[in-house]
Amino acid sequence: MKKIILPMLFFVSLISCKKESAKTEDSNVTADSASVSENSNAPAALKMMTPQETSAFLGKNNDTLYVTNFFATWCGPCVKEIPHFKNKIQELNGKPVKITFISLDNKEDWNTKVPQFVDEQGIRSNTVLLDGQALGGDFFAGNFKQWDGSAIPFTYMRKGDKTDETLGMMTEDVLNSKIKSFLK
Repeated sequence: MKKIILPMLFFVSLISCKKESAKTEDSNVTADSASVSENSNAPAALKMMTPQETSAFLGKNNDTLYVTNFFATWCGPCVKEIPHFKNKIQELNGKPVKITFISLDNKEDWNTKVPQFVDEQGIRSNTVLLDGQALGGDFFAGNFKQWDGSAIPFTYMRKGDKTDETLGMMTEDVLNSKIKSFLK
């Protein structure tokens, strides 16, 4: 019963986020994190990750700061905070910081809406796809202290054994402060 309720709660929370669209004029592509290399002629296909691969990625324990933002293209608060993360990608280029966006959009949007959105936002090389429908309670309990998958955006930061979880949209000041605390 629990295996049915948690995924349903996750799905309901994803569809409850208000759909808004936001476009930025900055279409610079920055290579970083769990990315695929870009071809100058055609955009690279977005990488798909399984829940197991995502757990392994989230569990990386070294001197690099991993900032992972779970989002969906239709989530207004998610869209509003993307420019803050893009600014940090550019600012911290060459430093041991990897910023990754994990799209929880429906699989039927993986070849249409998601690629168009990440290209408009200029975050293709930093974005991976994860089937939110495949995530169960074990995924959340095994990876996070607070997040149960009930809402997005959600940002997870890890450097070594230190972690931080933020549920909801972050302002640029909050993002800067959190990253700065990891880089001391």
